[in-house]
Amino acid sequence: MTTPTPTAETVTALARRYRLELNMGTADAPDWQLVPGVMEFTPATEPNVEEVTTYDSEGWGEHAVTQLDWQVEVQLAHRHHPETGAFNPVQVELRQIARRFGAGSYAHIRYYDRSGQPDAYEGRALVTWAPEGGDAKATDQVAVTFKGSGPLLEIENPAEGTAGLMSAARVSTKKTTAKEGD
Repeated sequence: MTTPTPTAETVTALARRYRLELNMGTADAPDWQLVPGVMEFTPATEPNVEEVTTYDSEGWGEHAVTQLDWQVEVQLAHRHHPETGAFNPVQVELRQIARRFGAGSYAHIRYYDRSGQPDAYEGRALVTWAPEGGDAKATDQVAVTFKGSGPLLEIENPAEGTAGLMSAARVSTKKTTAKEGD
């Protein structure tokens, strides 16, 4: 008896599939730039649930979602240029946004599945920039939180169409490896 080949849906997706970008331009002329050094990426959408139980429910609790909140938590390796020592300009912008008030305190971000899967979002968020510190052997890491302000919009994935290319490359690599092993 042969072992059946598992379906493609049994392969576990990797956490590093996400790409995070900051709009360094304007709303009218966006300039999406990679946020480099992402070590951990945790997106979340949480509902606010309120009780709406009435006598009509016969003693059973009833609830309603009244609001959605979203945020993205990121652990970054603090990046700098190897020769000049200048910190990465996108990370510098995030640090500066975290120290502003009013309209300047919002970042316009998007994140998406880098392989082109239909998992892509965009929104405005407040930024928290918190250096982790550490002992003498630690690397410079920063915890960055994007607290959503307004809707987290589903967008067309900027990497759409690359999923098929990546799958074809994997198949091509497997075929090449199999031929080399013959």
